[in-house]
Amino acid sequence: MPAAANKTDEALGEAPATPVTLTARAADKVREIRVEEKIQDGYALRLKVLGGGCSGFAYDLYFDQPQDIDQAFESNGVKMLCDQMSLMYLMGTEIDYVESLQGSGFKFGNPNVKSTCGCGSSFSV
Repeated sequence: MPAAANKTDEALGEAPATPVTLTARAADKVREIRVEEKIQDGYALRLKVLGGGCSGFAYDLYFDQPQDIDQAFESNGVKMLCDQMSLMYLMGTEIDYVESLQGSGFKFGNPNVKSTCGCGSSFSV
């Protein structure tokens, strides 16, 4: 039984899973934008949920400096920031970057969404 107890203790000591992940393609695009825009190293990618849009909420991504209230995490080598309220809506989200005939941009695979608008840039929970 002592071996099982050790495994449980090790599991409790593990860091929590990243609350929001970027695909490799999205991470590459973020790094490309960082270089093109000459964003300083002290800035991270801020993930934010704003009130508004056709369905009630909209996503926002931009480079920003960390604030005391932020949760910081990393996915595919990209440092990200999120305030606690936005994180509540984004938990478990995977962000991808897509290019198609209709346009290109970041696509949010958010398991918390109940419905989205026709344009795909806003959602409700």
